[in-house]
Amino acid sequence: MRAFLLGLLMLAGLSATVLAIRPGGLRRQLRLAARRFRLVLALAGVYVIISAVIRVFFPNGWVADYGPPGLAILLAGAFLLLAQDPAVPPPAKP
Repeated sequence: MRAFLLGLLMLAGLSATVLAIRPGGLRRQLRLAARRFRLVLALAGVYVIISAVIRVFFPNGWVADYGPPGLAILLAGAFLLLAQDPAVPPPAKP
């Protein structure tokens, strides 16, 4: 149990170190992670709702078989497009 907690603590420390090294610092990286998390929650809600609609209106057939996986692939592509880091403004010239 102690080894698990120590590993968990080391993982959190290593993650914070890696995020702090990236451009913009730790605060910006955590803000971007929170933005991606909200996006994942929204896309998961869309998946659940549309999947339920598919199951209600198309209980049998090819739509029920291939609709949810196709929807998942479509939403994964949307996530890849929407979750990109915004452009970093160039540094100000003195």
